[in-house]
Amino acid sequence: MLWSLIKILSFVAAVTAVTFGAGMLMEAQGGVTIQYAGVELSFGPFQAVITVLVLIVGLWVLLKFIGLVIAVLRFINGDETALSRYFDRNRESRGFEALSDGLMALASGDGREAMAKAKKADRLLNRPDLTNLVVAQAAVANGDAATAKATFKKLLQDPKTRFVGIYGLLQQNLQAGETDIALKLAEHAFALKPKHLETQDALLKLQASQEDWQGVRTTLNAKLKHGALPRDVYKRRDGVFALSQAQELCGEGKLEAAHKLAVEANRLSPTLVPATLLVARGHLEQEKPKLAAKALLSAWLLDPHPELAAGFAAIAPEESAEVRLKRFSVLTKSAPAHPETKMLLAELNIAIGDYQVARSALGNLATSDPTMRSLTILAAIERGDGADDQSVRQLLTQAISAQRDPQWICDNCGDVHQDWEPVCLNCNAIDSIGWKRPPQSEAVSPQMLPLIVGHMSPVEQDAAFVSPTAKIEVLDDLGGGDATKEPKE
Repeated sequence: MLWSLIKILSFVAAVTAVTFGAGMLMEAQGGVTIQYAGVELSFGPFQAVITVLVLIVGLWVLLKFIGLVIAVLRFINGDETALSRYFDRNRESRGFEALSDGLMALASGDGREAMAKAKKADRLLNRPDLTNLVVAQAAVANGDAATAKATFKKLLQDPKTRFVGIYGLLQQNLQAGETDIALKLAEHAFALKPKHLETQDALLKLQASQEDWQGVRTTLNAKLKHGALPRDVYKRRDGVFALSQAQELCGEGKLEAAHKLAVEANRLSPTLVPATLLVARGHLEQEKPKLAAKALLSAWLLDPHPELAAGFAAIAPEESAEVRLKRFSVLTKSAPAHPETKMLLAELNIAIGDYQVARSALGNLATSDPTMRSLTILAAIERGDGADDQSVRQLLTQAISAQRDPQWICDNCGDVHQDWEPVCLNCNAIDSIGWKRPPQSEAVSPQMLPLIVGHMSPVEQDAAFVSPTAKIEVLDDLGGGDATKEPKE
């Protein structure tokens, strides 16, 4: 309303000024005299102004006429579009100006203005490849999903803009949660432009969410081929999804094919603990315990891990605690300064009732790096040595508030997972689950690995691979200093 009032007042002011100026010219004295070749022309002030304006208009018409003559000559000379270009020049100029204004509005985030300018440009220009694109982007900025989808579909009709249309529809369906349709669109977009990084990433995430592990590996290979992924990262992620394939085949009962893929995953990513565990499990199913032990030992030498120790225990579930301690020497002698090795050796000695050796093996770990597990092991040693209940309870109280031990945690969102996953169950990030310590605020009951027992049932043996972090509570299992008591689940 205010803008309309301003325009009306401006128009009235302009008319008033022109009228006033014309009156002043008519009342003014003098004039303009032109003499040339014996001809003399005299003009009053008002007539002189009118003459100048007529000359300007005449010059403009002359230039236009010259342009028309040139266009006709070009048309006669074989340029079939010369005349159409001449007549459409002004319209095209206004169309490109509107298009430019629309792009500026789009860049500034003004979706409504961008939409209006884009529609104006669409009326003036016969360039749907340009105007439809701006209309679609303006509709997205304006939150008009229906117009955006309809315009992106128009872009599919032109081979030059087909990829843009598919990619735009892909983004729209992703926002709407239509993952099945989005996956098909991503596959089409990837087929058109396999080097497009955003399409690669979108396809990768969609394939991973659908658990299409072979498709994910194909897309990863394309990213490597086109230089969008470093080779070391590619090998790691290819190993992750080869393992995912192996786990899927294992669930379907295709154990031989699963074992081959697990071996491949272990080769591609030797530090991927779940791959090593699956390889060891495959060797055990083939009755090759030495190969299982070799695979677990190789991974332990790279980075000691409690799940590897649990898998090593599952090789001989019926052995006594003394035999287990001896068999585990190949692990405990490797990386002896590693906290995991110290706690493992302490647990094994607790199992045979040798608390002094267990204390020596643990060293000062409970004071230099007091975690829930190290303090819990120290409490077990104190109980086995005959310490009073108050001392043991004090250690367990410290354990409850101490730093938690490493777990499978997403690097992207921080979500804690019970087991390793190729894709975070919370934020869908790919290959983001790592073995690290959670925030100090997290707290659970103190627990220990099931390595201190000399026997494991077949169910426990399988659990050591499926969930190797299964543990036992120390006071229930070591009550009264009896370290040979069968653990509770």
